[in-house]
This record gives sequence, C-alpha cells and structure tokens, in this order.
Amino acid sequence: MTPTDTTLTDKHIIAVLGGTGAEGSGLAYRWARAGHDVIVGSRDLAKAMACADELNALPGAGSIRGMSNDDAARAATLAVLTVPYTAQRATVAPLAEALQGKILVDVTVPLKPPKVDRVALPEGGSAVAALQAELGPGVRVVAGFQNVSAHHLKNPDHPIDCDVLICGDDREACDVVVELARTAGFHAIHAGPVANAAAAEALTSLLIFINKRYKVPSSGLRITGLPA
Repeated sequence: MTPTDTTLTDKHIIAVLGGTGAEGSGLAYRWARAGHDVIVGSRDLAKAMACADELNALPGAGSIRGMSNDDAARAATLAVLTVPYTAQRATVAPLAEALQGKILVDVTVPLKPPKVDRVALPEGGSAVAALQAELGPGVRVVAGFQNVSAHHLKNPDHPIDCDVLICGDDREACDVVVELARTAGFHAIHAGPVANAAAAEALTSLLIFINKRYKVPSSGLRITGLPA
C-alpha cells in the first residue's frame, strides 16, 4: 500500500497530528485497537513518543508510534488533525506538501475560551471549509468527530453512543472516513459538503453547554429517521 492509497477495505496508516491531547490520543487508541497502523504526531517528538508509550500500555493498543508532525504526515496514508482552533493553520501549513494526495480529517472546532459553550464561528462560517480552501484540491479535507466527547474514548468497554457527522466535498474521501469511523466503533453519517461542517462546529458549543447544564461528561447527537 503506497502512502496515497485509500480504499474502504484498507487498514490505514493513520497520522493523528497534534495527537497528544485527550481527543487525539483517544481516537488514536480506538483506531489502533481496530487494527490500523497509528502514528501520534506532535511538534515535540519527545511528547509524541511519551504519548505513544502511554497508549501502548492500554489493552489491545498494538504498537502505536510517536513521530514529529512532519514525519507522521509523510508516513501516513491518511491524516487526522486534532489541535485547538488557534493552532489549526499553523500546524497544517508546513505539512501541505506532505499531505498532497491524501485525506485530511479535520476535527477542529472554533471555540473561544473562556466562553466555549457559546457558538463562535469564524468569518466565512466554517473553520474546516476555510482550511480546504487554503490547501486546495490536492488535499481532500473531510470534517468529522467534532461532536465526539473524549471522555470515554480510552475505555474500550464503553460504547460511543452518538452519531458522527462527516462533511466533505469529495464523496469518495467521505466514504473512506465513514468506514474509518465504523471500524473504531462509531456510527457515521454523510452530512453534506465541507461547508456544512459549520453546523457540526457550532453543535460542539451546544453540547458543552448541555454537559454543564445537566452535569454529564459526554452528551452526543443522534440522527433519527434513517433506514436501519
């Protein structure tokens, strides 16, 4: 499998860029348990390697590797960006060449601390759509996992009881990410072009508010009315 081959049946080499945080490391662990070759990337190589060691100590993790973001992006067949909004473009800009021909799953949510429970979309509507416009068609950007709480990701016995909204302009790339979500135990739904990621980004602030109001750690979304 070459670094740009991605089909629905592949076991991917997944680079989780900026993957040392709770969301990135939790997703990395879920995909490693599903049999994918997973790399945790970071600007700090030592931090990436330490995170990989911690994940490898969890049940069924396999052999997760830690690399710099640049090396991880080059080694991957598919990349996932899990950094705060303020670091989104600065993280990806140096990796644009390494990501050419690949799918980049962007988990970015434009939260504005300290009021993260209030919707604060950027000019133009969607942080993910803006990144797709900046990178151009050579990188197939897909929005996903913005509404998944990190709270239970590292507990393999806890089902993720929510739907994952997948948005992108490339239908084949969206199909790949829907299947990638399924292998890790998520139920994913095609939710339209990358511009629609604005809705998923906004919903994250709503869920944070709901978590606070009802004193729960991981509220989620369910789309009803779909065929079984």
